[in-house]
Amino acid sequence: METHTTEDAATTPAGDFGERGPEVNIVAFCCQACAYAAADLAGALRLEYPPAVKIIELPCTGKLDVLYLLRAFEAGADGALVAG
Repeated sequence: METHTTEDAATTPAGDFGERGPEVNIVAFCCQACAYAAADLAGALRLEYPPAVKIIELPCTGKLDVLYLLRAFEAGADGALVAG
């Protein structure tokens, strides 16, 4: 499973056009104890999710600063998911 830092997601350019047309880029901010653990388990079970979803592990999503969400959108993210 590919993990990114908050800074990576905020500065990763979006708009990757593949054979199937434009890709939707989603930044997922996940709590390490809940949502990230679930994503990790999905990877261990070989379940697939779109590569356009970039997961960022946080100690707690309750402390997520809104500026990180805004930076992700400024960098071209099409959507954001906050899961805890």
